Amino acid sequence: MASDPDNTIKAYYPCPLGTLEIFLSEGFLTRINFIDKPSGLIIPPETEEAIYQLDAYFKGSLKEFNLKIKPSGTTFQLAVWEMLRGIPYGNAITYGELSHRLGLRNGARAVGLANGANPIPLVIPCHRVIGTGGKLTGYRGGLWRKKWLLQMEMPESPGPLFGQPGDE
Repeated sequence: MASDPDNTIKAYYPCPLGTLEIFLSEGFLTRINFIDKPSGLIIPPETEEAIYQLDAYFKGSLKEFNLKIKPSGTTFQLAVWEMLRGIPYGNAITYGELSHRLGLRNGARAVGLANGANPIPLVIPCHRVIGTGGKLTGYRGGLWRKKWLLQMEMPESPGPLFGQPGDE
């Protein structure tokens, strides 16, 4: 565990996708990073609920997170991230559809940039946004993680899910 001068608490949680580096500040989840280097399990008491919910998510028993979050971003990014939280578990939409839901014409690229800047992946499920025709595009944690998450959430999907094998 590490604590920064601004009272940010950091935890490390090994999960099926590597290690998650989790940041909390003043009781709010502010950031999750995927890190490739192995790290031991470090769970300060303040992060226990976040770890519990992430663990339940990876076990398939949690479909919707109920955590206090406080992402930092522009007004537009915050609007996109709030919309992402409304995409149900086991569903995916396109960048164009998300743009349409936000009332933007031709805003798929702007939505994609905001999606890519999401500081709290998994809890704000940016992995549920895909390209036209089911193509996997962009994911800060790597396309292999995005594909893994979508396949975990949608195990009943027929055929090769989200592009052809090796489209990473």
